[in-house]
Amino acid sequence: MSGQEIFVIIIVALLLFGAEKLPDIAKTVGKGMRDFKKASDEIRREFETSTKEIRQDLNEVTDSIKKDVTDISDKITRDVTEVSDNIQKDVNEISDNIQKDVNEVTDSIKKDVDEVADSMKKDDNNLSDGSVTEMSD
Repeated sequence: MSGQEIFVIIIVALLLFGAEKLPDIAKTVGKGMRDFKKASDEIRREFETSTKEIRQDLNEVTDSIKKDVTDISDKITRDVTEVSDNIQKDVNEISDNIQKDVNEVTDSIKKDVDEVADSMKKDDNNLSDGSVTEMSD
């Protein structure tokens, strides 16, 4: 309310009740406001008291849920880590086996190439020896 509105209300109250009754009215209004504030404080206290147990139960449930979620999260993390480790182990075994097979094939090819090269050298030597022998005859 603005100052003008309050001023108008005071003038109307003076006209209706007179100057003698105004202090009594103000006293009654003040007492009523005090009683209202006291009652609202008591209601608020009663509400807080009655809801205290509910809030405690709610906090216990919240803590329990948080603990359960943490436990589940930890278990999932352990399971994922275990599966990941197993997969890595399998990949390493497969890689080692493939590398072993590649090395065996490479060694076999090298051996075959060396044998062919030796065979060709012998043939080349035999041809060279045979043609020298024929020329000398």
